[in-house]
Amino acid sequence: MLRGVDDTEGYRRPGRDRMGGSQIEAARHDLEAVLAEMRPKLHRYCARMTGSVFDGEDVVQETLAKAVEALGAGARPNNAEAWLMRIAHNAAIDFLRARARRDAPLVAGPADEVADLSPTAEERHLAAANLRAFLALPTVQRSCVILMDLLGYSQAELVGMLHMTLPAVKAALHRGRARLRDAAASLEQTPAPVLGAAERALYLRYVDRFNARDFDAIRDMLAEEVWLDMVARTRMKGPAELRDRYLKNYGQSDDWRFALGVVDGRPALVVHDPADPARRIAYFVELEWSGDRLTRIRDFRYARYVTDGAQAHILA
Repeated sequence: MLRGVDDTEGYRRPGRDRMGGSQIEAARHDLEAVLAEMRPKLHRYCARMTGSVFDGEDVVQETLAKAVEALGAGARPNNAEAWLMRIAHNAAIDFLRARARRDAPLVAGPADEVADLSPTAEERHLAAANLRAFLALPTVQRSCVILMDLLGYSQAELVGMLHMTLPAVKAALHRGRARLRDAAASLEQTPAPVLGAAERALYLRYVDRFNARDFDAIRDMLAEEVWLDMVARTRMKGPAELRDRYLKNYGQSDDWRFALGVVDGRPALVVHDPADPARRIAYFVELEWSGDRLTRIRDFRYARYVTDGAQAHILA
């Protein structure tokens, strides 16, 4: 049973009316269609809850897995968007707990502390800005500010999604906005992170070979158990499949150039279109290594919404 899903509006408890295989497949197909449309919105929420575009994507994928599991158990959401957002909220909370983040508990004040809780233009701008600033907020305040100021949900919808009283929602918004302003101002003074010499050399070797389209050399850097997540598109496993599909597809396109960077405090590849004179960052590629062998690639070429709010620095 999914925590906080069975008792939300628009959900029927699993029971005697469990769906058959064909019904589950049909419901899953419908859910995937909704998720494809909602994925940028879910990611905007999850990335700010976790403070990272990469962790946010992990939570989005966990959300899909839990939703499919619930469908198999008989869930019949009437409001798929609210249902998925609730699952995403629970998945983000689980992620934060697993990461052992300890936020101060929220003590809700009286509802009349704040006269008007409609977000100002400045508050909407702050909600769309630096992801890591949200980590300064307790999770309840964080969730309320993201859902209302960034994603445009109403106070009444927050009450239903988060199982809070209206006074608690109002207090969380008021205090969360104040904390977010302070946190954003503090982060503006934070210097860009620096990579160690060995790690930098490893990434630069990959970047240089990829930009030179020396895909045979890239193939030699792959571990035998390497796997690829082409986010929102497909997954591949093993050097042969990556060579025949992933590297071949990149070789047939010319709208990319890689650079070494840091994204939300992690080393990553930042990608821009050479035809863009402003060299705006189009998307990211995350790599994981075991020694000097590449074990995992997560490529956001087809999920470019991840750049929204990310703190990205080009290093080389």
